[in-house]
Parts: sequence; C-alpha cells; structure tokens
Amino acid sequence: MSYQLHDFFGNIGVVLILASYLLVQLRRMDATALPYVVSNCLGAALILYSLLFDFNLSAFVIEIVWVMISLVGMARIYLERRKPV
Repeated sequence: MSYQLHDFFGNIGVVLILASYLLVQLRRMDATALPYVVSNCLGAALILYSLLFDFNLSAFVIEIVWVMISLVGMARIYLERRKPV
C-alpha cells in the first residue's frame, strides 16, 4: 500500500473533524459557532476528496450528509447574523 496525496488530504479531514469534536467536549469550542461548523464541513470535504480515489459508498454517503448538515449550520449562522436587533 502506498500513501498518496489524496490519503494525506483525507487524514487532514479526519483530524479536523476529530479535533473540533474534542474541543467541543473540552468546552473550548461552541458546537453552534462558525469555527466548529466550518471545520466539520472542510473535514468532510477533504475526506470526500480522498474517497474519489478509493471509493467506499458508505463513507461517501455519510460525508455527503456531513457536508449538507454543515451547510445548514452555516446558513443558520448567516441568517441569525443578518437578523435586525
């Protein structure tokens, strides 16, 4: 087995998702804040990129849903910030 660039990107994605989750559990990051949502979206996108080279349907489906949920979170944050006070 050789370690390719797409494997590296996928591993960075895994680290982003796990690190942000750890920071939430340690109460160093808010799970409803933009940094958490963006790190999850970017992490899932990087994993999706790696799956383009070594496809796995189950992993692909969960990462697509992960990105979609993150986009919903980003939209919520954007709409809340636009709301007049």
